[in-house]
Amino acid sequence: MKIKNVCILGAGTLGSRVALQSALSGYKVKIYDISTEALKASKITMTKIIHQLAKGTGLEESAGINAIESIIFTDNAESAVEDADIINESVLEDIQVKNEVWEMFGKIAPEKTIFTTNTSFLLPSMFADISGRPAKFCALHFHDVFYMKVVDIMPHPGTDPDLIPILETFGKSLEQLPVFVKKENPGYIFNSMLMAFIGAAGKLLTKDIGSIEDIDKSWMVNFNMPTGPFAILDKIGLDTAWRVTSAQPDPASQRFAALLKSYIDAGKLGEKSGEGFYKYPKPKYRDENFLT
Repeated sequence: MKIKNVCILGAGTLGSRVALQSALSGYKVKIYDISTEALKASKITMTKIIHQLAKGTGLEESAGINAIESIIFTDNAESAVEDADIINESVLEDIQVKNEVWEMFGKIAPEKTIFTTNTSFLLPSMFADISGRPAKFCALHFHDVFYMKVVDIMPHPGTDPDLIPILETFGKSLEQLPVFVKKENPGYIFNSMLMAFIGAAGKLLTKDIGSIEDIDKSWMVNFNMPTGPFAILDKIGLDTAWRVTSAQPDPASQRFAALLKSYIDAGKLGEKSGEGFYKYPKPKYRDENFLT
C-alpha cells in the first residue's frame, strides 16, 4: 500500500506539526477538529513554524506557505476522512474522548484506511476494538516533528504485522527516525525515560531541595543542554504532564501532580499559554546570563 492521503484528527500542538510536515513531504493533507477556533489557531501555528524553519534551516518560506495553503482544514468528519489512506489521531489525552473519536471514524473511514493514534501514554489496545478494525490499528507517536525527529511505532497484540513496514516507510518519508516498540508500554521508550527524569525533578522541587531555576541550571550545565526539566515541562504543557503524573499512584507523583494542578488552575499551562514555570516569550533560561 502506498500512502498518499493523510488525515490528522486534532488541530492542537502536535496534530498541527504532523499535518504540516506531511504537507511539506508532498502528501495531500486534511486536518480535522470539532473547533473552528482550533483550526484557525492551527494555521497560525503552522505559519509561525514556517517562519522559524526559514530562519534556521534554509527552508524557502514560500514553499512552506504553499504547503500550508495545500492543507484542508475542516470540522466536517466525513469530508476529513474521505479517501484517507491513513489517520493519525492527536486528540485530547482522555480515554473517553478517544473512544468517541475512534468509534465515529471507524464507521465512516474508507475500508483501506490505516488507523494510528499519537497518544503519549495510553495504549493502542485501549481503542483498537472500538475502532472496528483492530488489525489496522497501531500507535504512531511523533515527538516535536521538526526538532525531535523520532516516531514511535507501537503495535498492540492484534495489529497486522504487515502494517509495520508501511508505517516505517511513512515515518521516514516525513524525515523522522522510526523506532519500533516491541510490545505495548505506556510512554513508549523515550517518554518512559523522560518521565523518570521529570519525576526526579518534581521530587526535588516538592521536597524543597532546590528551586525551579537551580534544578534546571544543574541539569543544563552538567549535561551541556539548552533546557532543564521544568523548561521541558513548559514545552510539553503542564496540563499534559498533570494527566500523566496524576495517574501514578506513588506519593511523590501525587505531590508533584498537586503542584502542577495549582499552576493549571491559575491558567499557567506552559509555553502555549504564555506562562508555566517560566514566562514567555522570553523565559529566563534563554537569557544569556542565566548560567553565569
